[in-house]
Amino acid sequence: MKANITYTSNETDNKLIVSAYRKLLRYSKSMVTSSDSKKIKKAFRISLDAHKNMRRKSGEPYIIHPISVAQICVKEIGLGATSIIAALLHDVVEDTDYTLEFIEKEFGTTVANLCDGLTKISGVFTPGSSLQSENFKKMLLTLVDDMRVILIKIADRLHNMRTLDSMSRSAQLKNSSETIYIYSPIAHRLGLFSIKSELDDLYLKYTEKKVYKKIKKKLIDSKSERDKFIRRFIRPIKKKLVNNNLDFKIKGRTKSIYSISNKIKNQNKDFEEIYDIFAIRIILNSKLEDEKSHSWKAYSCVTDCYLPNPDRLKDWISTPKTNGYESLHTTVMSNSGKWVEVQIRSQRMDDIAEKGFAAHWKYKEKLNNNSQFDNWISSVKDLISQKNYSPQEFLDDFKGNLYNDEIFVFTPKGDLITLPSNSTVLDFAFSIHSELGSKCTGAKIEDRLVPINHNLSSGDQIELLTSSKQKPSEDWLNKVVTSKAKSAIKSKITSQRKNISNQGKDLLKRKLKQLKIEFDENISKIASYFQYKSIIEFYYEIAKGSFNLKRIKEYLEYEVEVRNKNKNAVITKDINRSRSPKKTSKSKLIEFDGKKDDIQYSLSKCCKPIPGDDIYGFVTVNEGIKVHRTSCKNSPELLSKYAYRIIKANWYSKSDFNLVTSLVIDGTDRVGVIDDVTKIISSQLKVNMKSINVDLKDGIFHGKIELFVSDTLQLSKLMKKLQNVRNVTFVKRVD
Repeated sequence: MKANITYTSNETDNKLIVSAYRKLLRYSKSMVTSSDSKKIKKAFRISLDAHKNMRRKSGEPYIIHPISVAQICVKEIGLGATSIIAALLHDVVEDTDYTLEFIEKEFGTTVANLCDGLTKISGVFTPGSSLQSENFKKMLLTLVDDMRVILIKIADRLHNMRTLDSMSRSAQLKNSSETIYIYSPIAHRLGLFSIKSELDDLYLKYTEKKVYKKIKKKLIDSKSERDKFIRRFIRPIKKKLVNNNLDFKIKGRTKSIYSISNKIKNQNKDFEEIYDIFAIRIILNSKLEDEKSHSWKAYSCVTDCYLPNPDRLKDWISTPKTNGYESLHTTVMSNSGKWVEVQIRSQRMDDIAEKGFAAHWKYKEKLNNNSQFDNWISSVKDLISQKNYSPQEFLDDFKGNLYNDEIFVFTPKGDLITLPSNSTVLDFAFSIHSELGSKCTGAKIEDRLVPINHNLSSGDQIELLTSSKQKPSEDWLNKVVTSKAKSAIKSKITSQRKNISNQGKDLLKRKLKQLKIEFDENISKIASYFQYKSIIEFYYEIAKGSFNLKRIKEYLEYEVEVRNKNKNAVITKDINRSRSPKKTSKSKLIEFDGKKDDIQYSLSKCCKPIPGDDIYGFVTVNEGIKVHRTSCKNSPELLSKYAYRIIKANWYSKSDFNLVTSLVIDGTDRVGVIDDVTKIISSQLKVNMKSINVDLKDGIFHGKIELFVSDTLQLSKLMKKLQNVRNVTFVKRVD
């Protein structure tokens, strides 16, 4: 198939399109038939026609995007012809006049269903609901039938993140936060390690630019030294592996910038102090039946050369992770006194580790065992099937188990059950069957009776105790961590509440009729105004008498107030209710959407922003606008789930404002060290302290200081000064 046609009147565009299209054909050549090629060409021509007058923010023709997504699908994930066609067409229905019916007629039902799953939900949603959550739930509904939907969506997200430079700052924050909050965990769950790592890095690039650039530069600067170390380290291992007649590849792999950043933060260390910046990977070319024995043979070769840390051995070959990951991990001491992580796996295991589900599917018949992915999809089905489950609740519960570490427990018959860490007896019971979970009263573990909220440990063999009189209650939701258990409990509680809720519904109907208010049109708004998560919950509280129906008049007064106050339109635009705090002097410090009006706001206590921080405004339900740092721990959730409530914010004044921020200081004790610290703060830099707390234990001190500073420049200058104090080892700003 040749790409020698003139596509547009712009010669530069033509060259760009031809180059991208030919690259796609090259990548897919080995996995498509001549019949597939014709369909791919047809899909390309339709997509080209559909997007002919469209350009991306970068200025390039829009058609480059679907071609690039298709390239990722085939090259980086390993998908085939059907996915390539769907990727080329994934924006056609949403953005152009082409219909799903047309796609189905030209390419069949499968491609049409994939495109439907990839098309965003249209229509108007009630304020307070999350469009992002709605879209995600729709995508997962299709995922249940065809995993390729989510894989193509991840490819779509990856290309969007790779080309995010041309987007506005607000778009960068929104897309980055959605990525780290949901797409990266899903990529992890599906075993797409390389893609997951890149998504994480791109998130950091756009949310904490300085941190990203700093670590990236240090990785580049240290590359030569790192490569020399790796060559010296692997030399004796190579010799041992050859002597043991193993067919292998061995290489060093630098960890992601995001991963290194987290280690620096969590371990309170500098870049130079992080020992596991890279890992050594041994990939064995072994037959399926020899993989396990060859892996342990390679492990023996490694430990013959270097002393292992017995606490850092992880065997994911005998018990693979739920995302299909298999590998032996060990950490050994190098001759230079540095700990080095070594990963040992077969070529098949490496394929699955890099390309996850797509690679796993290729080997499924050879393995002839129950797929972990099948089990996961089954749990998603259970979650989706729950009624009266808001999209936001769905997203929270779905996400809750994507990243957790795992434990391995056993039934009385010896069957292995994999659960997230911190799972309880109830989680175990619901993992076997929802009815068993609902009747669970406790368990026996090694002849010891334990309650339903008992945390399980790897290796536990659990015998469940049940009673026909047992019923789930709301406090059970605090006793489980798995989405399957949570959804089953919510379903049972909802069923129990249904009759009671119907009584509340009737009472509300009568009240609204008295007030001459349309029931169907206003019920969602009223429930949201009074901060109920769902309409069912609202009905339930009415029936119980916990909600006084006389309060409905509050809502009516609010509606009148909103209509009469046009000047507050920016605050009330996308939410049901916004009540501003009293005016403060901070009104002159921040502008919203480029406006310097007296819009009322407060600075978030969770991250304590100061001038110089990258910030945004979040419209709360009842506390007005809260200003957060983009690096705030709550930002990924806020920006991804509630993008419609985000307001662009900038510092426009650095007047004599002094805002509170916090530092932690660690070091070794000596006489006068704290005095030196306080002198620098108060005497040298004239910074006022709000509070100082210092703990001393075994010659090590840990201090937390709250300060009044004017901006990040002053804070940075102060931190550098403190870092140079003798015996001070670590200084860090904390939320």
